[in-house]
Amino acid sequence: MLIVGLGNPGTDYENTRHNIGFMVIDELIARHNATKLSSSSFKGECYKFQNSSVSLENHFLLKPLTFMNLSGESVVKVKNFYKVDEVVVIHDDLDLPFGALRLKKGGGHGGHNGLKSIDSTISKEYIRVRMGIGKPEHKGEVVSFVLGKFSAEERQCLEDFIAHTADTVEALLQKPLDVVAAQYSKKKSMC
Repeated sequence: MLIVGLGNPGTDYENTRHNIGFMVIDELIARHNATKLSSSSFKGECYKFQNSSVSLENHFLLKPLTFMNLSGESVVKVKNFYKVDEVVVIHDDLDLPFGALRLKKGGGHGGHNGLKSIDSTISKEYIRVRMGIGKPEHKGEVVSFVLGKFSAEERQCLEDFIAHTADTVEALLQKPLDVVAAQYSKKKSMC
């Protein structure tokens, strides 16, 4: 399984709502002492689980470094190189309140440029881990909102939200999607 966290590279984007997928990958890297694999052709940071149970040894973590709009370029390279069948994409979702978590396979991109890019390279048939970030009051503020830092209130819950999402991804490695969705989905904010 290839587990992809979406975000943008660089210090300007650290701790922004659009980078919440990167934050979950960082949590999984730390939990499993994942080792970075070196290949400049991946257009991203790719990791392999280390010192983990046998059930995790053929799974990979990816942070595409192509910027959000070109995420699919990195995903398809790693997927094809390691001949991975199943892909999980962790991403921010404006249509869910902050702290809500939903899972699904396939579907539309909902205007998310990272998902659009992935859809165009590997098809729409991958598992989406949708992390709610809420939405701004006015539509014209969407770009500044997703590229903005978390509010003080959101930061109080962020660590738990990331940990819960990492738990969810770990469960996906061992259980069917419908079972994990029933156990881990959150309709409301965790705050």
